Amino acid sequence: MTWGYQAPWWLPGGDAQTIYAAKCAKRYHGHAPQWSRERWLTPDADFVDVDWLQTSNATEASPLLVLFHGLEGSSQSHYVQAFAEVAAERGWRMVVPHFRGCSGEINWRPRAYHSGDFEEIGWMLQQCRDKHAGPLHAVGISLGGNALMRWAGEMGHAASQLVRSIASVCSPIDLTASGHAIDRGLNKLIYARMFLASMKPRALDKLHQFPGLFDRQALLAADTLYAFDDVFTAPLHGFENADDYWHRASAKPGLSAIRVPALVLNALNDPFVPASSLPAPAEVGDWVQLWQPAGGGHVGFVAGAFPGHVQAMPQAVAHWLDTGQTVP
Repeated sequence: MTWGYQAPWWLPGGDAQTIYAAKCAKRYHGHAPQWSRERWLTPDADFVDVDWLQTSNATEASPLLVLFHGLEGSSQSHYVQAFAEVAAERGWRMVVPHFRGCSGEINWRPRAYHSGDFEEIGWMLQQCRDKHAGPLHAVGISLGGNALMRWAGEMGHAASQLVRSIASVCSPIDLTASGHAIDRGLNKLIYARMFLASMKPRALDKLHQFPGLFDRQALLAADTLYAFDDVFTAPLHGFENADDYWHRASAKPGLSAIRVPALVLNALNDPFVPASSLPAPAEVGDWVQLWQPAGGGHVGFVAGAFPGHVQAMPQAVAHWLDTGQTVP
């Protein structure tokens, strides 16, 4: 059982589907989602900023959708806004915990965020559980999905104490394969350059805040995600180097240990999540369902006649979270 998504004829190829979804497609059919911000203080004397969707038809007993954004994402990302409209239509509450440094304000502590930060995911989910009486569903997009699946693999049966079901969307569950893919050829020119354009200034702000935290010249010279992770992400979060980080933080080896209903959605034409790195059904066990449509790009999944919209994927994922079934 999989999702029968087909990209529109007028938007061929993974790169076009990826870029068009983020820059051009309709994110919602009605009004833009409105958020109410809350700040949670962390156990290590820092904070995370959390945006709650303002809805009029959800209650404390309604399902709560917890959405973990991707690399350099926020509640303003196109996929978050699309999920917000879908959640509101279903009568769900929704919350977006921002990873440290992604809410628009620099954090107080040296640490930032990374693809395998399952401890932070677990802490955030516990806060959501403490604040909401109804069932919890969690979705992670790209980096957030890898971290979410990494958490579920670590927790095993205990994950069901916090969440009813989870999903990852276009997540680089094999970080080594995806990291090298994004650092090569056209991907390096388009996507790696785009991510580094915001990641490097944020890292330099952190260096100004904590002098000596890392080698400034090495970071300035970094022109790949590998080099950035080697200088900044890996040592800052307890990894030996980028290779060690990518290996230990990848969710793929732990998918077979997941014991809560989990959906892993990856387009086979994702520009920087190679199809060859995706798991087969025999590698994930009975609790994990794989959706691997031919098209969609990286969090693209544009649907409809030109100019298209991006609600189809959130609708399909939300339906699966609620029922365990594909959209009829």
